[in-house]
Amino acid sequence: MKGLELSRAYFEAYGRKMLEEQFPEVMPYLAAGLAGSGSECFGFDDEVSRDHDYEPGFCLFLPPEDVVDRRTAFLLERAYAKLPKEFMGFSRPLIGPVGGNRTGVIRTGGFFTEKLGTPDGELTLRQWLTLPEQSLAEAVNGEIFFDHYGQLSRIREAVSFFPEDIRRKKLAGHLLLAAQSGQYNYRRCLKHGETGAAQMAVFEFAENAMHVIFLLNRRYMPYYKWSFHALRELPVLSFEAELAEYLITSGNDVNESEEKISVIEGIAADIIDELIGQGLTKAVCGDLEKHAYSVNDSIEDGELRNMHVLAAV
Repeated sequence: MKGLELSRAYFEAYGRKMLEEQFPEVMPYLAAGLAGSGSECFGFDDEVSRDHDYEPGFCLFLPPEDVVDRRTAFLLERAYAKLPKEFMGFSRPLIGPVGGNRTGVIRTGGFFTEKLGTPDGELTLRQWLTLPEQSLAEAVNGEIFFDHYGQLSRIREAVSFFPEDIRRKKLAGHLLLAAQSGQYNYRRCLKHGETGAAQMAVFEFAENAMHVIFLLNRRYMPYYKWSFHALRELPVLSFEAELAEYLITSGNDVNESEEKISVIEGIAADIIDELIGQGLTKAVCGDLEKHAYSVNDSIEDGELRNMHVLAAV
């Protein structure tokens, strides 16, 4: 059973009844679900994931103290702590995980401050440019079982993905880095006999190409250990996951390097086709660098457009 399924089942078995019977007057101000850190919040967990942070539990999101005061929050915490520790063969641990509890009673503002640096989801240009995508992904992942107050859902919707100009700035930066590493430096490193540097160039290309594909899908790229899993589930260019995995797991002898160069150019061509299909570039060539600058030129906001092409990466 996936963690999200376990969480919802536990909530429906015990959480909802606890809230309706003990806190009916507070229910209009609450939200419940499972979101944040952990593979279970993305639906990526498996049997291996159950060695830590896999438990029956859910998040109970509270609005600011002027709406739900500290005493009520304390009573909710105490009631949550009294819920059954065993459910469907799984146990809630007595010791909290490193970095703090991921379930239980949480202030909505505190949750978003931890992920985004702001309690209300209102991000400055600098924050949009510099926040790690994995943090943005953790702010909007998972599943919300109910949100009577609406604050949680409004913030999640506001940060559900980058504004279009930010998306284009990030696309431009990652396209340029992919061009430099994969279409240019990989060959040169091999000619220099620097196979270690050549493999690093391949890693750089694969990572930036993956960022580009997530941006083309309008999805945040999660933490690196889940990036391939997430990539395989995307509607656009998901098949590139296998090619990227081949690039970073294969060697660099003469035959393999020629094959890798062909794969790199193939991934670049697929990305360019999608860029053209989405109306993001006016360049007509197979060079990712030229498309990077074309995408950058399409940014409407003059200040953002005139920033360094790598300002968002």
